[in-house]
Amino acid sequence: MYQLQLTESLVAPQDDDVIKETTVGGVLRSAAAARPDTTAMLELDMEGQTGRSWTYGELLADSEKLALALSTRFAPGERITVWAPNTPEWLLMEYACALAGLTLVTANPAYQAQELRYVLEQSETVGLFSVKNYRGNPMDEIAATAIEGLGGIRENVDMDDPAALFRHGDRHAKLPDVTPDDPAQIQYTSGTTGFPKGAILHHRGLTNNARLVFSRAMVKPGATWANFMPMFHTSGCGIIALGCVQNLSRMVMVKVFDPAAVLRLIEKEGVTALVGVPTMMVAMLQAYEQQPCDTASLEIAVSGGSMVAPELVRKVRETFGCKFETVYGQTETSPVVTQHQHDDSLDDICNTIGQPMPQTGISIRSLDGNQIVPLDTVGEICVRGYCNMIGYNGNEQATAETIDAESWLHTGDLGAMDERGYVRITGRVKEMIIRGGENLFPAEIENVLLEHPAVAEIAVVGLPDDKWGEIVACFIRLEGTSSLDTSELRGYCREHLSPQKTPVLWFSVTEFPLTGSGKIQKFALRDGYIAAKYKPA
Repeated sequence: MYQLQLTESLVAPQDDDVIKETTVGGVLRSAAAARPDTTAMLELDMEGQTGRSWTYGELLADSEKLALALSTRFAPGERITVWAPNTPEWLLMEYACALAGLTLVTANPAYQAQELRYVLEQSETVGLFSVKNYRGNPMDEIAATAIEGLGGIRENVDMDDPAALFRHGDRHAKLPDVTPDDPAQIQYTSGTTGFPKGAILHHRGLTNNARLVFSRAMVKPGATWANFMPMFHTSGCGIIALGCVQNLSRMVMVKVFDPAAVLRLIEKEGVTALVGVPTMMVAMLQAYEQQPCDTASLEIAVSGGSMVAPELVRKVRETFGCKFETVYGQTETSPVVTQHQHDDSLDDICNTIGQPMPQTGISIRSLDGNQIVPLDTVGEICVRGYCNMIGYNGNEQATAETIDAESWLHTGDLGAMDERGYVRITGRVKEMIIRGGENLFPAEIENVLLEHPAVAEIAVVGLPDDKWGEIVACFIRLEGTSSLDTSELRGYCREHLSPQKTPVLWFSVTEFPLTGSGKIQKFALRDGYIAAKYKPA
């Protein structure tokens, strides 16, 4: 860990590692030159069966072949949207677009026509690459509806059709020089608090961030990673894909997350590392209880994307016999901002989100004056460094509201920092509950309730109230056959929390509204309550 003795909530960039001048295509070329015969990618299909595989040499050859084909149809700098599940062709498109100087726009395969059209139009996409269907979603029909009337779309390509994918056009086949500063991707934010914005990410941020995550996790070269995180998210196509290529590891591309199938994959393929949001980790633990597998090969599990409860940390470590690290970040920061160190205590792993990544400045700033707050004081988590996005696509106002004049990116997350530079997250600025003028932080309440044995997943939300302005409400998914006993849970809260933090309303749910990357959409719970969709117990 960094040996820090801070006097205020500010960590300057630490120089225990360097930022390299790398590009997405460049790191693949380096891997192929170093280990051309090492397996780079293995496919896991919808039925949980392994399929096609590529060595690093083969992956580069196919990526360059596709890049040359794309260069004959699109000009450097143009935007290409990939709308597909986790398939080998997705990764080929990621590298091919990077090599051809194109900006890859990612889209959730669960999108319906209106959502897809928004991304295509807002990003000024000129080519849509997708599949015919996925998990009952008729994607070819949806795509046809979404692009109708969009004159900028020149191609609508079926990625499962090699002839269409590798087709040559009228332009001269030539790959441009691509620099680390160039845009690599436009990733649309998860939308936990509203409509998504397109964060433009550069090559330097994506490649270095992934490498530094693997380095801090002490992942050995040649490891096997299960990649079931969506490729349309920075975790799938960024952390895992670009971490594996720089670590010369093998990536198993999992088309659909099925917890039981992932457990079998760990046993069959000797998976050593994985990344999953908390909802995925919970599902894997439940699947393991029903049918245990040999997980001895698993060395590390990494989680983030939303609050990671202490009880979940302990269960994963005990059940799978592996290390556990939490990462914190967001799309706009390429994405990881903080991560645990390999020698962190269980207390730090359970109750903090770790220390800042190398070469990344972090401060906690006041909401009213943008000043650095004292230690152990809640404020907004802000980030400055190589990892920050170029800006929001076509939205200068939102960019200016997010990145201030001193280049601090305001995350919209609330947290506090101790004298060692360890950060504790308390919630979102827009999720903060203001009850009678007092600020309450959902994560604090959620962490307490997640320790209760009947609680599987939880979301604490502020709901409108005439007297208090907002009141604390708790949405719970219960373990197994447990029933909601509000008096018991209320008493449990009172043992650990002050009265004003104890939820007033309790709701039992069988599932939560989630973003494409698995985060609970708290605004949807609030809106659902207002629309009388949810009835309190």
